[in-house]
Amino acid sequence: MLLLFETASGYAVFKVLKEKKLNKCENIFEEFNNEEKLNKLLSLQHFEKFKDIDEAVKITSNSLSGKLPKKLKKLLSEHVQEENEQLAVADSKLATIIKDKLDISCIANTPIQQLMSCIRQQANSLIPNLDELDNDAMQLALAHGLSRFKLKFSSDKIDMMIIHAVSLLDDLDKELNNYIMRCKEWYGWHFPELAKIVPDNEQYIKTILAIGVKENAGETDLSEFLDDKKEKQVKEMAELSMGTEITEEDMLNIVQLCKNVLDLYEYRTQLFEYIKNRMMAIAPNLAILVGELVGARLISKAGSLINLAKHPASTVQILGAEKALFGALKTKHSTPKYGLIYHAQLVGLSNQKIKGKMSRALAAKAALSCRVDALGETSSNELGLDHKARLEAKLKFLEEGGLRKLSKQEKKPQMTKSYEHKQKKATNFKVESDFPQTKREHDQIENDDDNDETLKKEERATNEEQEEELAPKVKKNKKNKKVKKEKQETDE
Repeated sequence: MLLLFETASGYAVFKVLKEKKLNKCENIFEEFNNEEKLNKLLSLQHFEKFKDIDEAVKITSNSLSGKLPKKLKKLLSEHVQEENEQLAVADSKLATIIKDKLDISCIANTPIQQLMSCIRQQANSLIPNLDELDNDAMQLALAHGLSRFKLKFSSDKIDMMIIHAVSLLDDLDKELNNYIMRCKEWYGWHFPELAKIVPDNEQYIKTILAIGVKENAGETDLSEFLDDKKEKQVKEMAELSMGTEITEEDMLNIVQLCKNVLDLYEYRTQLFEYIKNRMMAIAPNLAILVGELVGARLISKAGSLINLAKHPASTVQILGAEKALFGALKTKHSTPKYGLIYHAQLVGLSNQKIKGKMSRALAAKAALSCRVDALGETSSNELGLDHKARLEAKLKFLEEGGLRKLSKQEKKPQMTKSYEHKQKKATNFKVESDFPQTKREHDQIENDDDNDETLKKEERATNEEQEEELAPKVKKNKKNKKVKKEKQETDE
């Protein structure tokens, strides 16, 4: 039996001298843990060394991807010549590849792996051409090379670009809000009325850069970014403003802050265009269905497009509302109906009553679109366009009340039900005398029932009269008893 040992420096082929002892031994690691016993058990046949680190990375990456390297194929074909010769290998996947390609019977079990760990500890003494320092350096270089190779051909690396871009966009929005708030508070001491006249943040910043000090408002032209009405209001309020005076140094700092804010606005628009282009390239169906920004946020929340495709529609619907979901489950209240998908156009256009239905339908179609984008062979947006058209028709149907009126031509004729008069057949009674057969007997039974009711009414009336007569007597007896008790208490 031969043994193939893989190192970072090359391949080593050993001949197992005592196969019976190897099969009988229960714990191989304890039995062959020293150098002398291993030299008696194994003998080195050949050691094929790699030329450089590039060749080592290439051969190792081929074996990891399920391919048999040419160097290993040549080595085995030269040294495994007997038909019944067995080859011991550490990796079971490599054993199946060798068996399929070269028709060599391979063994990869627990005793072989224990023997491999023993050889790895005593590799310097068993392989004379192997230098310890060179082998350690090759191991480190091979580890770095393999990690770069996996990162280069990772399927998730494209998704990471979208995730980082969306995170940066959210951070930019927060920073812009902070800077604009600071700018309004700072410039508000000089011209406080401007914030109410120009509510748009970008127009407000451009107005500050154009005017500078409020005394220059009457001479500056603001028609590039403001309409005539607002421009007139700004010039009128600049003359009547209650703000304080500021120095030139203060104004320079405010202008510098405004320039930085405008640069951030320009970079934000550029980043948003980048996200739109990347989403249309990676997930076109999802981008058409829920929008580029919402789709990118869903991918960022799931971790990657593959992970999002694995989620069911119910998870996609509430993705982003995990805190509200667990809070509702803890307090036993109603769970949320939507998460990040609430910001999609179809959900935003719907009424408040049907937002839950639309979010559920949109999540179902979005889950299908994600799977097509992640696992589909072709990148087309036909499925997304089809789903969006169907959802828009469903939204229109729900907004109309869920009732589709038929035209005069489409109205169906009403079906008239035919009723047939069926005579009831008389049932055969066992005792005929129980029921009256003539009209006289029937009238007599009714008269007897009326007499019974009148007797009951008379009895109730007499009982009420007797109770009314006895009531004053009972009251007198109670009064007499009270008087007697009072007399006895006074005597005592």
